[in-house]
Amino acid sequence: MTARVRPMRFSRDSHTVIMVVGAMLWLNTSAIFAAPKEAPLAMHCAEFAGAVLPPELIALPTAGVQIESASMVAATAPGNQQGGEYCRITGRIKALKASTPDIRFDLNLPRRWNGRALQIGGGGYNGVVVSGTGVMPFSPDRAPLAQGYATFGDDSGHVGNSALAVFGLVDEAVMNFGYAHLKKTHDAALALIARAYGRPPQRMYFAGGSTGGREGYTVMQRYPEDYDGVIANLPALNFSGVRLMGVKLGQAEYATPGGFIPPLLLEHVYQRTLAVCDRLDGAADGIVSDVAGCREHEAEIIASLRCAGREPSHDECLTDAQLSTLLVMRDGLSLPYKLAWNVTGYRGYNVFQGTHLTGLLGLAHQPERLPVPTFFANGYLFAQGDGYIRYFVTQDAEFDSLRFDPLHPGKYLGQLIALSQTIGAMNPDLARYIARGGKLITLQGLADEVISPNQTIAYYEALIDRFGIDQVNGFMRLYMVPGFQHGSGVFIPSVDLLGALDNWVTRGVSPETLTATDIAAATNGRSRPLCRYPLFPRYSGKGNVNLASSFACAEP
Repeated sequence: MTARVRPMRFSRDSHTVIMVVGAMLWLNTSAIFAAPKEAPLAMHCAEFAGAVLPPELIALPTAGVQIESASMVAATAPGNQQGGEYCRITGRIKALKASTPDIRFDLNLPRRWNGRALQIGGGGYNGVVVSGTGVMPFSPDRAPLAQGYATFGDDSGHVGNSALAVFGLVDEAVMNFGYAHLKKTHDAALALIARAYGRPPQRMYFAGGSTGGREGYTVMQRYPEDYDGVIANLPALNFSGVRLMGVKLGQAEYATPGGFIPPLLLEHVYQRTLAVCDRLDGAADGIVSDVAGCREHEAEIIASLRCAGREPSHDECLTDAQLSTLLVMRDGLSLPYKLAWNVTGYRGYNVFQGTHLTGLLGLAHQPERLPVPTFFANGYLFAQGDGYIRYFVTQDAEFDSLRFDPLHPGKYLGQLIALSQTIGAMNPDLARYIARGGKLITLQGLADEVISPNQTIAYYEALIDRFGIDQVNGFMRLYMVPGFQHGSGVFIPSVDLLGALDNWVTRGVSPETLTATDIAAATNGRSRPLCRYPLFPRYSGKGNVNLASSFACAEP
C-alpha cells in the first residue's frame, strides 16, 4: 500500500494519527510506513509540495503550515557538496495575525538517514533561512547532512538581518524571534521527518552560535523534552544586557567629548597586551592563553598606555577619556534594577587580555556617529544596541539612543524587563533537561569582542552554584578558547563538536580535552588542546609550538 501526501492533508484520519508524547508531537503512521519494502523518500519527496499541516501539529498557536516546495537533490547535482541524495523541503509556518511575517523554514532529508535530526540556529537578528546543507561553523569539512542527519532551520519569523531590526515593532514577531520559532519549526519538521521515514528520529540535536547559541540554551530551558543534545557556542544568553552594554559603549564613544578611539590607537592597545601577556603560557605564538595571569598585569598595561602628560597622539597613548571608553567595556554594566531571572547587568570583556577591537565587529572606526549607526563605522555593539532601543524598547524609529539611560530607563523599564524574558536565556533552571539525560557543549573565545566570555563563564558558575560541580560535569562541557574572537581571531578552532556530542549521548563517552585545528588564514593548520574551563593550554617548553602535543591543559 502506498501512502500519498498530496493532495491529502496531514490530519487525523484513518491512516494518520497525531500522537502527543509529553511536549513532543509526532506522526504514528502505523502499518503504512512500518518496515517499508523500499525507501519512501525518493518515491514521495515531490508529493510533499503543496501539503498542508494543520495547526494542531504545532504545540504553540499558529495558522498551520504550508509546504511550498519539495524535490530530490541528486548526489551529482551542481552545488551539492554533501556526497549523497536528499529531499529538500521548503515551507512556511503561518502567523496568527496578517501583520506578522510567517516563519520560513528548510528541511533536508538524506536518502541514507542515520536516524538523527539536527536543528540549526541562526545569527544576529536572524531574518535569513538557515538552509542546513552546509558545514557547521568551526567544524570539519563534512556537513551533518552528508553524515546522514536530517537537518532543518528557519528565519525566526521575519526577513532581513540588520541592526535596524524593524520587526521589533511587531509583538508576535518578537515572540517568534525570542523563542517561539524554535518550537514551531521543531514540531513541523518532526512531523515531516516521521512522515518521510515512517518513524521519528531516535535522537534530536540542536546546534548554533551567537544568537544560535542563545537559541540552544533557550530550547533547553523552555522545551527540554524535545532535545537529547545541544551545541550552544558563543551564546548571546543575556540579550538585553548586551544590547544595553552596546548603548553605554556608544555613549562613551560619541556622547563623551574625546571618547572616540582611533583604530590605530586600538591596535596599539592590542599590541601592548601581546607584548606583556603572550609569553605567559610559555610560547610566543601571538595568543594570550593565560588570561588570568594576564589580568594580574592589567594595571601596568593601562599605565603604559595612558598619555600622563605626554602629548596625545593617534597611535601611541590614550587620553583619560579614551581610557574611560575602554574601561566601560572592561567593567561591563551594573543595573539598579532586575531583569528577568534576577539579572542585574552584563559582565565586562577581556579588553586588556588579548581582545582585538579593530575588526568589523569591534569598536567604532569613524569619529562621527551616523544617523543610523552601522557596524563598521560606529561599532557592532553600539549599532546593535541602537536598533534595539529604537525598535524593541521605545518602538520609536526616531528615538536617539544616546539619550537613553540604561540605569534609569523610566517609563521603558517594564518593556525592558518583558523583553529580557522573551528574548533572554538566563534562566539557570535546567533541571528538566538534566533529568532527561540531555547533554550540552559550549565553546567560546576568551577574546570574544561581541559576547563577553565572562558572561558565559558567569552563567556556567551559576549552574554550579545551583546543581553542584558533579551534576554539571555530568551534562555540560565548557571550552573557552584563547585567541578566538566572535568568529575570527588569531586562533579559530575547528573541532568535531557534533561527533563529540553524539558520542556522549549515544555511547556515554563524555568529551574531555579535545584537539582543535586552527583555521585562521595566517596560521592555518596549527593545533592546540581544547581545554575544559578553567584550564588553558600551556606550552611544555619543548616540541613543535604548532602542535597540540607540545601543550598541556594547565590550571590558571
